[in-house]
Amino acid sequence: MLYTIVFFIIAIASFLFAMLGLGGGMVYVPVLSWAGFDMVSVAIPLGLLLNGLNTLLVLIPFARKKLVDWKGGAVMAVTALIAAPLGAITSDIVPVHTLKILFAAMVVIAAVRMIWATKNPEPEQMMPLRKRSIIGFFTGGFAGFVGGMLGIGGGFIIAPILMATGYKTKEAAATTAFVVTFSSFSGYFGHMAQGKMNWPLTIIVVAAVIIGSQLGGRFMTEKAKSKQVKLIYAIVLLLIAAKLIYDAIA
Repeated sequence: MLYTIVFFIIAIASFLFAMLGLGGGMVYVPVLSWAGFDMVSVAIPLGLLLNGLNTLLVLIPFARKKLVDWKGGAVMAVTALIAAPLGAITSDIVPVHTLKILFAAMVVIAAVRMIWATKNPEPEQMMPLRKRSIIGFFTGGFAGFVGGMLGIGGGFIIAPILMATGYKTKEAAATTAFVVTFSSFSGYFGHMAQGKMNWPLTIIVVAAVIIGSQLGGRFMTEKAKSKQVKLIYAIVLLLIAAKLIYDAIA
Protein backbone atom coordinates (compact mmCIF):
# COMPACT_ATOMS: atom_id res chain seq x y z
CA MET A 1 0.00 0.00 0.00
CA LEU A 2 2.82 2.37 0.92
CA TYR A 3 4.63 1.71 -2.36
CA THR A 4 1.39 2.33 -4.29
CA ILE A 5 0.92 5.73 -2.66
CA VAL A 6 4.55 6.65 -3.33
CA PHE A 7 4.14 5.53 -6.97
CA PHE A 8 1.22 7.88 -7.62
CA ILE A 9 2.79 10.85 -5.84
CA ILE A 10 6.05 10.41 -7.76
CA ALA A 11 4.19 10.08 -11.07
CA ILE A 12 2.21 13.28 -10.47
CA ALA A 13 5.34 15.12 -9.35
CA SER A 14 7.20 13.92 -12.44
CA PHE A 15 4.42 15.24 -14.66
CA LEU A 16 4.48 18.69 -13.03
CA PHE A 17 8.24 19.12 -12.77
CA ALA A 18 8.98 17.71 -16.21
CA MET A 19 7.16 20.73 -17.62
CA LEU A 20 9.91 23.00 -16.27
CA GLY A 21 12.79 20.59 -16.77
CA LEU A 22 13.46 20.47 -13.02
CA GLY A 23 13.23 16.72 -12.50
CA GLY A 24 11.16 16.72 -9.32
CA GLY A 25 13.85 16.07 -6.71
CA MET A 26 12.23 18.71 -4.50
CA VAL A 27 9.25 16.37 -4.20
CA TYR A 28 10.96 12.99 -4.48
CA VAL A 29 13.28 13.50 -1.50
CA PRO A 30 10.70 14.70 1.07
CA VAL A 31 8.10 12.17 -0.11
CA LEU A 32 10.53 9.29 0.34
CA SER A 33 11.59 10.70 3.70
CA TRP A 34 7.96 11.04 4.88
CA ALA A 35 7.33 7.46 3.73
CA GLY A 36 9.87 6.32 6.30
CA PHE A 37 12.98 5.80 4.17
CA ASP A 38 16.30 7.07 5.49
CA MET A 39 17.11 10.58 4.27
CA VAL A 40 20.81 10.14 3.51
CA SER A 41 21.09 6.49 2.43
CA VAL A 42 17.82 6.19 0.45
CA ALA A 43 15.84 9.42 -0.09
CA ILE A 44 18.64 11.70 -1.36
CA PRO A 45 20.45 9.25 -3.70
CA LEU A 46 17.17 7.89 -5.07
CA GLY A 47 15.89 11.46 -5.48
CA LEU A 48 18.95 12.25 -7.61
CA LEU A 49 18.47 9.13 -9.73
CA LEU A 50 14.80 9.97 -10.37
CA ASN A 51 15.67 13.61 -10.98
CA GLY A 52 18.19 12.68 -13.66
CA LEU A 53 15.90 10.11 -15.23
CA ASN A 54 13.01 12.57 -15.39
CA THR A 55 15.06 15.31 -17.07
CA LEU A 56 16.72 12.82 -19.42
CA LEU A 57 13.38 11.49 -20.60
CA VAL A 58 11.77 14.92 -20.94
CA LEU A 59 14.67 15.99 -23.16
CA ILE A 60 13.12 13.83 -25.89
CA PRO A 61 10.03 16.00 -26.53
CA PHE A 62 12.02 19.17 -25.81
CA ALA A 63 14.69 18.24 -28.35
CA ARG A 64 12.08 17.37 -30.97
CA LYS A 65 10.70 20.90 -30.65
CA LYS A 66 14.28 22.29 -30.87
CA LEU A 67 13.98 24.05 -27.52
CA VAL A 68 17.31 22.91 -26.00
CA ASP A 69 20.25 25.33 -26.20
CA TRP A 70 23.00 22.71 -26.34
CA LYS A 71 25.85 25.22 -26.75
CA GLY A 72 24.61 27.62 -24.11
CA GLY A 73 24.10 24.88 -21.54
CA ALA A 74 27.31 22.93 -22.20
CA VAL A 75 29.61 24.83 -19.80
CA MET A 76 26.98 24.78 -17.08
CA ALA A 77 26.47 21.04 -17.57
CA VAL A 78 30.20 20.30 -17.23
CA THR A 79 30.70 22.32 -14.03
CA ALA A 80 27.52 20.84 -12.51
CA LEU A 81 28.78 17.37 -13.41
CA ILE A 82 32.04 17.99 -11.54
CA ALA A 83 30.53 19.70 -8.48
CA ALA A 84 27.62 17.32 -7.81
CA PRO A 85 29.70 14.43 -6.37
CA LEU A 86 31.37 16.89 -3.99
CA GLY A 87 27.95 17.89 -2.71
CA ALA A 88 27.01 14.23 -2.37
CA ILE A 89 30.04 13.59 -0.17
CA THR A 90 29.20 16.62 1.97
CA SER A 91 25.67 15.35 2.66
CA ASP A 92 27.10 12.36 4.50
CA ILE A 93 28.68 14.58 7.17
CA VAL A 94 25.83 17.09 7.61
CA PRO A 95 23.08 16.19 10.17
CA VAL A 96 19.69 15.20 8.66
CA HIS A 97 17.93 17.95 10.66
CA THR A 98 20.22 20.55 9.12
CA LEU A 99 19.66 19.09 5.66
CA LYS A 100 15.89 19.45 6.01
CA ILE A 101 16.14 23.10 7.11
CA LEU A 102 18.53 23.88 4.26
CA PHE A 103 16.30 22.03 1.81
CA ALA A 104 13.23 24.00 2.95
CA ALA A 105 15.08 27.30 2.59
CA MET A 106 16.13 26.47 -0.96
CA VAL A 107 12.58 25.46 -1.89
CA VAL A 108 11.15 28.74 -0.57
CA ILE A 109 13.71 30.72 -2.56
CA ALA A 110 12.79 28.82 -5.71
CA ALA A 111 9.06 29.43 -5.12
CA VAL A 112 9.49 33.17 -4.57
CA ARG A 113 11.61 33.47 -7.70
CA MET A 114 9.00 31.66 -9.75
CA ILE A 115 6.16 33.85 -8.45
CA TRP A 116 8.22 36.90 -9.37
CA ALA A 117 8.84 35.48 -12.83
CA THR A 118 5.10 35.16 -13.56
CA LYS A 119 4.81 38.96 -13.52
CA ASN A 120 7.45 39.50 -16.18
CA PRO A 121 6.89 39.22 -19.95
CA GLU A 122 8.90 36.69 -21.96
CA PRO A 123 12.36 38.10 -22.87
CA GLU A 124 12.99 39.12 -26.45
CA GLN A 125 16.77 38.62 -26.66
CA MET A 126 19.43 36.40 -25.06
CA MET A 127 22.77 37.55 -23.72
CA PRO A 128 25.76 36.77 -25.99
CA LEU A 129 26.98 33.16 -25.81
CA ARG A 130 30.31 34.13 -24.19
CA LYS A 131 28.59 35.98 -21.35
CA ARG A 132 26.05 33.17 -20.86
CA SER A 133 28.92 30.67 -20.68
CA ILE A 134 30.77 32.65 -17.99
CA ILE A 135 27.62 32.94 -15.89
CA GLY A 136 26.89 29.28 -16.56
CA PHE A 137 30.33 28.24 -15.30
CA PHE A 138 29.68 29.56 -11.79
CA THR A 139 25.97 28.77 -11.76
CA GLY A 140 26.56 25.17 -12.80
CA GLY A 141 29.17 24.64 -10.11
CA PHE A 142 26.98 26.05 -7.34
CA ALA A 143 23.82 24.30 -8.54
CA GLY A 144 25.64 21.00 -8.93
CA PHE A 145 27.11 21.16 -5.43
CA VAL A 146 23.85 22.14 -3.72
CA GLY A 147 21.86 19.70 -5.83
CA GLY A 148 24.22 16.83 -5.09
CA MET A 149 24.13 17.55 -1.38
CA LEU A 150 20.33 17.79 -1.15
CA GLY A 151 19.34 15.28 -3.82
CA ILE A 152 17.53 17.78 -6.05
CA GLY A 153 19.72 18.25 -9.11
CA GLY A 154 19.97 22.05 -8.76
CA GLY A 155 17.39 22.89 -11.41
CA PHE A 156 15.62 25.39 -9.18
CA ILE A 157 18.81 27.48 -9.25
CA ILE A 158 19.54 27.01 -12.95
CA ALA A 159 16.11 27.83 -14.43
CA PRO A 160 15.80 31.36 -12.95
CA ILE A 161 19.37 32.19 -14.02
CA LEU A 162 18.66 31.08 -17.58
CA MET A 163 15.53 33.22 -17.66
CA ALA A 164 17.57 36.17 -16.34
CA THR A 165 20.03 35.76 -19.22
CA GLY A 166 17.27 35.98 -21.81
CA TYR A 167 15.81 32.50 -22.23
CA LYS A 168 12.08 32.16 -22.78
CA THR A 169 10.21 29.85 -20.39
CA LYS A 170 10.15 26.76 -22.60
CA GLU A 171 13.77 27.24 -23.74
CA ALA A 172 14.86 27.67 -20.11
CA ALA A 173 12.97 24.52 -19.13
CA ALA A 174 14.53 22.49 -21.92
CA THR A 175 18.08 23.72 -21.28
CA THR A 176 17.66 23.25 -17.53
CA ALA A 177 16.68 19.63 -18.18
CA PHE A 178 19.88 19.19 -20.19
CA VAL A 179 22.09 20.53 -17.37
CA VAL A 180 20.22 18.84 -14.52
CA THR A 181 20.55 15.45 -16.19
CA PHE A 182 24.33 15.67 -15.82
CA SER A 183 24.35 17.01 -12.26
CA SER A 184 21.73 14.52 -11.05
CA PHE A 185 23.40 11.38 -12.36
CA SER A 186 26.80 12.61 -11.22
CA GLY A 187 25.47 13.27 -7.72
CA TYR A 188 23.71 9.91 -7.70
CA PHE A 189 26.89 7.99 -8.45
CA GLY A 190 28.63 10.00 -5.73
CA HIS A 191 26.04 8.74 -3.23
CA MET A 192 26.08 5.19 -4.58
CA ALA A 193 29.77 4.93 -3.74
CA GLN A 194 28.84 5.38 -0.07
CA GLY A 195 25.86 3.09 0.42
CA LYS A 196 23.24 0.65 -0.89
CA MET A 197 19.96 1.23 -2.71
CA ASN A 198 16.48 -0.16 -2.03
CA TRP A 199 16.01 -1.85 -5.41
CA PRO A 200 12.31 -2.88 -5.13
CA LEU A 201 11.47 0.74 -4.28
CA THR A 202 13.77 1.97 -7.04
CA ILE A 203 12.01 -0.10 -9.71
CA ILE A 204 8.57 1.16 -8.65
CA VAL A 205 9.47 4.86 -8.58
CA VAL A 206 11.47 4.65 -11.82
CA ALA A 207 8.33 3.35 -13.55
CA ALA A 208 6.37 6.28 -12.08
CA VAL A 209 8.93 8.77 -13.39
CA ILE A 210 8.91 7.28 -16.88
CA ILE A 211 5.14 7.69 -17.12
CA GLY A 212 4.98 11.15 -15.54
CA SER A 213 7.90 12.68 -17.42
CA GLN A 214 6.63 11.73 -20.87
CA LEU A 215 3.15 13.07 -20.19
CA GLY A 216 4.54 16.25 -18.64
CA GLY A 217 6.97 16.89 -21.49
CA ARG A 218 4.28 16.53 -24.12
CA PHE A 219 1.89 18.77 -22.23
CA MET A 220 4.55 21.48 -21.83
CA THR A 221 5.57 21.52 -25.48
CA GLU A 222 2.06 21.36 -26.91
CA LYS A 223 -0.50 22.88 -24.52
CA ALA A 224 0.93 24.54 -21.40
CA LYS A 225 1.01 28.31 -20.85
CA SER A 226 4.18 29.46 -19.14
CA LYS A 227 2.52 31.74 -16.58
CA GLN A 228 0.12 29.05 -15.37
CA VAL A 229 2.88 26.45 -15.11
CA LYS A 230 5.11 28.75 -13.06
CA LEU A 231 2.30 29.62 -10.66
CA ILE A 232 1.35 25.97 -10.05
CA TYR A 233 5.01 25.12 -9.56
CA ALA A 234 5.46 27.93 -7.00
CA ILE A 235 2.40 26.83 -4.99
CA VAL A 236 3.61 23.23 -4.86
CA LEU A 237 7.05 24.33 -3.68
CA LEU A 238 5.65 26.48 -0.88
CA LEU A 239 3.53 23.58 0.38
CA ILE A 240 6.58 21.30 0.38
CA ALA A 241 8.68 23.90 2.22
CA ALA A 242 5.98 24.36 4.87
CA LYS A 243 5.86 20.62 5.50
CA LEU A 244 9.64 20.32 5.69
CA ILE A 245 9.94 23.18 8.16
CA TYR A 246 7.17 21.66 10.30
CA ASP A 247 8.94 18.28 10.32
CA ALA A 248 12.26 19.87 11.23
CA ILE A 249 10.97 21.89 14.19
CA ALA A 250 8.26 19.52 15.45
